[in-house]
Amino acid sequence: MLQSRAVVIALILLLSTTLPEVHSKAIFERDRRDWLVIPDAIAAYIYETVNKMSPKVGQFLVDAAQTPAVVATRTFLIRETTKLSILAEQLMEKIKNLWYTKVLGY
Repeated sequence: MLQSRAVVIALILLLSTTLPEVHSKAIFERDRRDWLVIPDAIAAYIYETVNKMSPKVGQFLVDAAQTPAVVATRTFLIRETTKLSILAEQLMEKIKNLWYTKVLGY
């Protein structure tokens, strides 16, 4: 039981962020390049559930999520997934252009 709690806390710390930032993000925003929106929303849901049961533990999670190690990890992940997203968008544009010019003959 203690190990599963440790895993849950580690997951929350890895995926969590400050609460106002999570609530300001739309999960399915069309032009969003941030792939961590869905995990952030899940972390916010977990935080809200934990906070309802124990505000003290909820505050601990908020404080732990703002530690430099967690913030640096999130920043790194956001930066790298944004790069991947841009590359994927460019690849899709090239494929679409190739489809229109070579296959359909536009």
